[in-house]
Amino acid sequence: MMADSKAKTRVAVAGLGAIGTDVAKALDQGIEGLTLVAVSANSPDKHRGWVAELKSAPKLVPIEQLAEVADIVVECAPSKLVRSIVAPVVERGKTAVVLSVGALLQNEDLVDLARAHGGQIIVPNGALIGLDAVTAAAVGTIHSAKLVTRKPVAGLVGAPHLAENNIQIEGITEPLRIFEGSARDAAKGFPANLNVAVALSLAGIGPDRTRVEIWADPTVTRNTHRIEVDSDSARFSMMIENIPSENPKTGRITALSVIACLRKLRASLRIGT
Repeated sequence: MMADSKAKTRVAVAGLGAIGTDVAKALDQGIEGLTLVAVSANSPDKHRGWVAELKSAPKLVPIEQLAEVADIVVECAPSKLVRSIVAPVVERGKTAVVLSVGALLQNEDLVDLARAHGGQIIVPNGALIGLDAVTAAAVGTIHSAKLVTRKPVAGLVGAPHLAENNIQIEGITEPLRIFEGSARDAAKGFPANLNVAVALSLAGIGPDRTRVEIWADPTVTRNTHRIEVDSDSARFSMMIENIPSENPKTGRITALSVIACLRKLRASLRIGT
């Protein structure tokens, strides 16, 4: 019995970009109760060298095999791959940690799939702040929730919303509001940028009632998110300024958030809801 209680939970990482690489290395260095067993990447040959040097020597496998070899699969991949990563995991009653939260709005049945099979989808804080407070307030009644995002121009270039509306942001010299609307529409128009909006909406009052403003701002060097929530238990506002990672669309804190989330899973002391 003692051996079973100490058995480590097997973890796999899908996607080895800036975030996935950091998460895989942290798991290899050691997280209580967890062991890295597999990783998956779009270009596996590019990663074979450093993956082979890890202490745990995880298998480099296609994404469709991750659900078979792991108990928890961490999705750090492009949003178009979310369904192919998450569905096999939750169908087996296992756990998927999802970073491309915006994709859940296009694949809402994944939550039903998890419920039917005893699986779980976990959404870390990612680049956002205060989701604990939002989920607590949502136990009562939230009257309104708003997110204002400001990003350097480089972090927004190429977003579908800009192309569809012929909005030019290269070369702007002062802040320009490029979107105002619901979290659902923000996620569609900025799929690589607005996972934060969807995470806030799922924690609170949903993607259609959560309001979002997005600003392209040549005066900032950090991805900045401000939340404003009014509820029957508290009124609060929070702001975070994230230093971009090697990928300008993603903050460095996102990978750290995933690592912190994984540490909570089997930790002897767990802080925060």
